[in-house]
Amino acid sequence: MNKKTYTLLEFDLIKKEVASFAKSDEAASLIVQEEPFNDEEKIHELKQSVLHIIKRIASEDDEPYHRLPSLENILSKLELDRSTLEQEEAFALGLFIKEGRLIIKWLYGSEAGTNNALSADGENADVILADCSKAADQIFSVLDSDGNLRDLDVFRRIKERISALQKELHSISLSYSKDEETRGMLQSELPSLRNGRIVIALKANFRGKIRGIVHKVSATGQTLFLEPEEIIEKNNNLLIEERRLTAEVRRVLTEMTASVSRYKNSIRSFYRRILYIETVRARAHHARRTNGLFARSVSRTDARAVMLRAARHPLLGADAVPVDVIVKEGARAVIITGPNAGGKTAVLKTVGLFALMNQSGFALPAQAAELPLFDRIFAGIGDEQSLQGALSTFSAQIKNIAAILNETTDRSLVLLDELGSGTGAEEGGALAMALLDAFTAKGALLFVTTHSNALKNYGWTHPFVENASMEFDERTGAPSYRVLMGVPGESKALHIARQNGLPEEILRRAQEYLSGGDSDAAALIAGLREKAAQFEREKELFDKERLVFLEERRKVEEREAAVRARALELKTGGIRELRDFLFESRKKLENLVRELKESGGVTVSREETTRVKAFLSELNAAVQSEQTDLAVHAAQERAVKRQAEPFVPIRARDIHAGMAVLAGERRARGIVKRAGRRGFWSVETGSVSSFFHESELFPDTEAETTLKPVIAPVDFAAPYRAKHEIDLRGLRLDEAMEALTRQLDAAAGNLGAFSVIHGTGEGILQRGVHQLLKESSAVAGYAFSHPDSGGAGRTEVTLKP
Repeated sequence: MNKKTYTLLEFDLIKKEVASFAKSDEAASLIVQEEPFNDEEKIHELKQSVLHIIKRIASEDDEPYHRLPSLENILSKLELDRSTLEQEEAFALGLFIKEGRLIIKWLYGSEAGTNNALSADGENADVILADCSKAADQIFSVLDSDGNLRDLDVFRRIKERISALQKELHSISLSYSKDEETRGMLQSELPSLRNGRIVIALKANFRGKIRGIVHKVSATGQTLFLEPEEIIEKNNNLLIEERRLTAEVRRVLTEMTASVSRYKNSIRSFYRRILYIETVRARAHHARRTNGLFARSVSRTDARAVMLRAARHPLLGADAVPVDVIVKEGARAVIITGPNAGGKTAVLKTVGLFALMNQSGFALPAQAAELPLFDRIFAGIGDEQSLQGALSTFSAQIKNIAAILNETTDRSLVLLDELGSGTGAEEGGALAMALLDAFTAKGALLFVTTHSNALKNYGWTHPFVENASMEFDERTGAPSYRVLMGVPGESKALHIARQNGLPEEILRRAQEYLSGGDSDAAALIAGLREKAAQFEREKELFDKERLVFLEERRKVEEREAAVRARALELKTGGIRELRDFLFESRKKLENLVRELKESGGVTVSREETTRVKAFLSELNAAVQSEQTDLAVHAAQERAVKRQAEPFVPIRARDIHAGMAVLAGERRARGIVKRAGRRGFWSVETGSVSSFFHESELFPDTEAETTLKPVIAPVDFAAPYRAKHEIDLRGLRLDEAMEALTRQLDAAAGNLGAFSVIHGTGEGILQRGVHQLLKESSAVAGYAFSHPDSGGAGRTEVTLKP
């Protein structure tokens, strides 16, 4: 692929956006560095993996959401003989293996079937997982779950000696402040530490009164930091024990590193696969956030080499206007014309970006897409004038196009903006047509924007070329940013000049200068646009008639449903009467048997009683069966009724923010958030907001009725102020949840992030915190802190802007 194209199309920004969803800095770096793929099988496999993770995210299983530590330097260290992992490095490695196993278990349901997850280059997945588990066991035999050294016997003995020495030193040092004779000599009654040795703060004028070694003199010279003679030996012993502990820790870490290094090959394979899974998971979260889909791969020989419906430029967000780009059968070039600032370049960039994203396994923000695979994608967009290189705009453009033409193949996509501009109209048009001949002869797919009338005519007279234009609303005098395939467009230069304040006299003179040929071409284009508008009007009439038909069908189905409901009601009444009869019969039978037994009269045989009970049981079973059939039938009726209801869209004037609707073909339940452009509305379905046309919004008859607001008593207490760090340790779970809720309410819109200290303990408080953060609409994400900052005992929270 062409690196320059990435910059012109801003593809690097797309990669960074996808990478921001990764829970590993190294996985994010891989996404940013990746090149689009040319292997169709690899792209298909990547897309299937993304779809699998999207399904797992949508399931009820909790997704592992912790950040993964970086391991590249640590793994390089394992390759060295007699190397020693530092405590933090060992913990990071153990944590990566632990979290990686959780990811695999969540993704594949268990660790047993990991061949899909870990097998690569003929590696044995079971061996890799077993080796990594052994390596993690070695690490956590020395470190605890927070990354601290465990209280091993070898450490405990040394620590006990250190503790005893420290207590003894502290006691001796304090004795100077308790002694009446020496207390007045001290600047401070508390001992201090200098160069790792306990000293006392002695007033300078008492120098020599207490024998010992002066380690430091204060800046004013009034205080001497003195190590008394009687504690010198004990300080020496303390330093020896501390160094002995350091050496012992080093020895244990070195032995642990040697044990872990035996599994370095498996660890590196595990590391590579987990990072790959993380790159896929980032793509899945990006797809969900953008409500994107994957393009269907097609061959260049298919009827539609490129088909994009409601495609939105991925960097424009909510401001993106959906466009349709459908290239007809056999076309090799699309010439896009239309007014300035009408969106021609945006369409060009959208097509190029979608092609790059498709071949990178990124979801596309569109309603439908079909794209071939391109071996190379080239773009010539923008003013490339170079004063230093003595190149004019035209010279720079031609130099760039010549380089593109030299590298183009029959599987390339070429995007050229304002072709033929920068020089005389006649020569520029002729050169542009010759370039189109050259590119189409090579078999490349070409998208071109231009204002040249010569190229508009070229599009009509060449079988491999298709005209397209950006729609211009004559009533409002503004572009609508819609793409009209098959119809050339006008530049509307005079109209735009009038809107921007150019005097009418100048415009009138410009109209006189227009040649007859240009005027005829403009008239021809205007006629074609009128036919396109007529087609739109007929389509709108057809859509209205279709809605009338659907409404009539709905009424018929409602009548049928009413008949079925009446039959259901009658059947329900019959079953109710039968159930009452059964109850009364059973009660009478029991009373009769009791009376006979009490009166001592006629004896009822066991066989007769059994037959009566059997009859009642059969009758009861029949009633239960009828009730079951009735419930199934009722459920089916409700489903049919729901399906029949949303055929008629909501009237445009009735749509408003906060309204419950069913949106799109899938009838997704959502809430209207705000109005967009040209009849589109932003609708929040689940956690995703998307734009739907007003004709795609249907009434949600099952939505809960909005409750009337209740006036609550006002609390005049001082408002809670959001903190950058909140400590919940020592609180009961309900108290902690209340405190965290106050923090979230106060932090929303005021802070970008904050930390929650919950400790580890039994994990109850930690789980409660994560559950509340997961359910909060104000939270963009959360993860455990770095081991240096608290690890699993502290959570970093990122808030939505």
